[in-house]
Amino acid sequence: MPPSTGLRARMRAELTQEIKDEARRQLAAEGAPGLSLRAVTRALGMASSAIYRYFPSRDDLLTALIVDAYDAVGAAAEEADGDCRRGDYGGRWRAVGRAVRAWAIANPHEYALVYGSPVPGYRAPEATIDPASRVTLVLARMVDEAARDGSLLDPPGADRLPPLDAGVLDETRRLADLAFPHASDEVVVRAVLAWTQLFGMISFELFGHFQRVIDDVGPVLERTLLETGRLVGFPDPESGPLRGAATPAASRIDGPGGTGDPGVPGVPGVPGVPAEVDPGGRI
Repeated sequence: MPPSTGLRARMRAELTQEIKDEARRQLAAEGAPGLSLRAVTRALGMASSAIYRYFPSRDDLLTALIVDAYDAVGAAAEEADGDCRRGDYGGRWRAVGRAVRAWAIANPHEYALVYGSPVPGYRAPEATIDPASRVTLVLARMVDEAARDGSLLDPPGADRLPPLDAGVLDETRRLADLAFPHASDEVVVRAVLAWTQLFGMISFELFGHFQRVIDDVGPVLERTLLETGRLVGFPDPESGPLRGAATPAASRIDGPGGTGDPGVPGVPGVPGVPAEVDPGGRI
């Protein structure tokens, strides 16, 4: 590669990153609906037409931010899982839950972009599907490995539940074929419940719904991770609290559409709202 070609590529990569960094600042201040390519170019001192060589439309820029956010939270989950002993399934689940919450607290507007309310008029392209699946597949692999080696335990009362109906079975088999080939239908349902419980608690914390209800979410989340791990069928973690157990409390997301009056519980319309994903676009 000629030196000039390599220099142009580096300059393009650097300016692309500058554009995305400025767009993230605008997300925090104005929310995703207020994101404007013209405003980004003004902030960076670029000619208004120059940005279109990097991002042809606002939706292309939003897609880049969404992919980055999904990749970042996915990488955090993968790293936390990778630090654990493979057979410590309860410890792995706890570590991943802590890591996802810690990432969300450190990056609240990026979390809101991908896990909050849809951005009006935006349809996420297929390029977002694989990044969106990364964090979910960490749990899926964990469950599948535990099912394959016989480590899953039946939670108390599981034998008293009614059988799954045909509609649930259709969905669980589809999910199992995608990510849980060794797990039973009942385990797949319990894994979905645990995963959505984790993200529900994180969303309640970030969007202010625990205000005047739970002051310190951390210990409650720790207990929730223990109980949801047991629900899936994971044995309890092999050790007590480890690195990452204590994470700072989330700051309520304020701004356009945020919680407003600190005496009022939060509402989901936060600055930095997420992509609307086509049905079936996320695992």
